[in-house]
Amino acid sequence: MWDGNNKKDLRKAAEALRHGELVAFPTETVYGLGANGLDPLSVAEIYRAKGRPSDNPLILHIYEKAQAYALAKEISPLAEKVMDKFWPGPLTLILPKSDCVPDCITGGRDTVAVRMPSNPQAQAILRLSRIPIAAPSANLSGRPSGTTAQHVWEDFHDKIYGIVDGGACEVGLESTVLDLTSDTPIILRPGAVTPEMLEKALKIKVLVGGQNVGEKEVPKAPGMKYRHYAPKGTLLIANGTNDALISDIRAKIAAAERPLGLMLSTETLAALGDIEQDILVHDIGSLKDPAQFAGELFSDLRDFDDHGIKTIISEPCADESLGLAVMNRLTKAAGGGQKV
Repeated sequence: MWDGNNKKDLRKAAEALRHGELVAFPTETVYGLGANGLDPLSVAEIYRAKGRPSDNPLILHIYEKAQAYALAKEISPLAEKVMDKFWPGPLTLILPKSDCVPDCITGGRDTVAVRMPSNPQAQAILRLSRIPIAAPSANLSGRPSGTTAQHVWEDFHDKIYGIVDGGACEVGLESTVLDLTSDTPIILRPGAVTPEMLEKALKIKVLVGGQNVGEKEVPKAPGMKYRHYAPKGTLLIANGTNDALISDIRAKIAAAERPLGLMLSTETLAALGDIEQDILVHDIGSLKDPAQFAGELFSDLRDFDDHGIKTIISEPCADESLGLAVMNRLTKAAGGGQKV
């Protein structure tokens, strides 16, 4: 494992990527499983290592805006504005793809997903490698995303060339994906860059889409077709608010297969009172600010797996702003109509 704070180790990681190896590295969202995004053989290794379906497109990561012009067939004035406002950061743009982008990146579609991460280690690796890096989340396909180097090691220590340890990821959820190939911007996957933030900056309406696609359809963005983020146990999302929420949680606890885990807010835990000692509890903080829930969701789900938890009961949060992204991941982790 390489030290993300060691310049020599970052150069080793960049050199390995240039030579076609798979390297996992931190971003501000989640850890990415990186490969040379312009080399189909290297990209094929991502799909192999993750067990990822080949029609699930990948995001290309870049370190400067000039690279986006090479990867996209055209960049509209609106796309320019979005880049200037939100890059580097946790926002992926869907753009018309140029001929230099391999079809294995896009699932054969004529669009490409591009992001400029803000994480300093990711930025350094991208600059040193001087190539666009394809980097889906560094987890086995379908599992909760990795937000620490330890998570990545658990899934890939015997499958990839190296891992850069940059500590825990700041955001904890994958990037917002914004489709800019039509007149109205559409969020295909919610994330830390929220609809409210985009509308305020761009002064235009932003739609929220990202509904599941058909079995034979190739999605424009990751997370739209297959089951994602899933723990090994059954995840149940509680219903209701106030007293109705507490009653539903108590009913689910009584009926749940054990061992049992809970992901509940500080307020709800206080309202529930004493909880059986054999129940594994994760306090997700106050739902008035879902940042803690977002930052710890995947880590909590992996911890439940580590403890052999059969049933997980989670509290929902408001389906707005950052909560929109949390509920997107939580719903998909619970099954959410996704293909397995």
